[in-house]
Amino acid sequence: MKILITGADGFIGSRLTELLVGRGFEVTALSYYNSFGYYGWLEKIFLENKKNLKIIQGDIRDLSFCYDITRNVDIVLHLAALIAIPYSYVSPLSYLDTNINGTTNICLASLKNKVKKIVHTSTSEVYGTAKYVPIDEHHPLQPQSPYSASKIGADNMAYSFYNSFDLPLAILRPFNTYGPRQSLRAVIPTIITQIASGQKNIKIGDLTTTRDFNYVDDICEDFINVMHSKKTLGKIINSGSGKEISIYDLCNLIKKLMKKDVNFISKKERLRPKKSEVMRLCADNKLRDKLISANKRQSLSEGLKKTIKWFNNPENLKNFKSNIYNI
Repeated sequence: MKILITGADGFIGSRLTELLVGRGFEVTALSYYNSFGYYGWLEKIFLENKKNLKIIQGDIRDLSFCYDITRNVDIVLHLAALIAIPYSYVSPLSYLDTNINGTTNICLASLKNKVKKIVHTSTSEVYGTAKYVPIDEHHPLQPQSPYSASKIGADNMAYSFYNSFDLPLAILRPFNTYGPRQSLRAVIPTIITQIASGQKNIKIGDLTTTRDFNYVDDICEDFINVMHSKKTLGKIINSGSGKEISIYDLCNLIKKLMKKDVNFISKKERLRPKKSEVMRLCADNKLRDKLISANKRQSLSEGLKKTIKWFNNPENLKNFKSNIYNI
């Protein structure tokens, strides 16, 4: 089976690439073009798995390029997207271009080249603040940020190809994912790296919001299972733990696991605009568990221990600028 992974140089994409290559699949991994020929998190994976891993560089905003990369491909796992919420306030048009137009290009190319299945990546952010919990796939969509709006648009465009052209499509909607390699745009690595670098006053955003956190390997297993299952065609499927925790309690759990005496400070520049903040997220996974194999998910404490261990490694920690707030 030949698999194309877009966004393979990112956090989830690189781990998904690593798992699939390790299981013997023939993987083409798309890395966002740069003049340095740098593969991001794929660098080490490529050195260790040259036999069945091919890395290409390019941009999903280029339709002709998408036609080229989807030729002779069985499965497309589409993860490429702009995802940082704070930057979407600054540059909303770039999110429309990459997330909506880029997704449209991948769908057009997959349709033309008769790809057997495409798994499109959504996000729990499309739900906005929960109107009820747990959140099932019928929950209203609420664009509380330009990022969220662009992903709602991307999801709808992808789904329109299933309805209009019978594109063999499934949409996986992960809730908050964490683990090794994640950037500091996310709260867990932001907390861990500040503590690991010796800071005493840990700067974060809103402490009152709740999230449904999932270790990256669990999310990747859902991608793989959705990819394999015929039952998932035409479905939008939540991927979450079904448990929520406040950022305040999360901070104290990480503090306890790292055994450090630190203080947590909510900084104004890290807060979203009031109406844009998503206050509560917690997944309903009934549909996922009905359609695909239910894997035993790692507890938050188990996943955090692995994540802390990875970030505590000086070779890994040096890749992150924990002393600045980068949107």
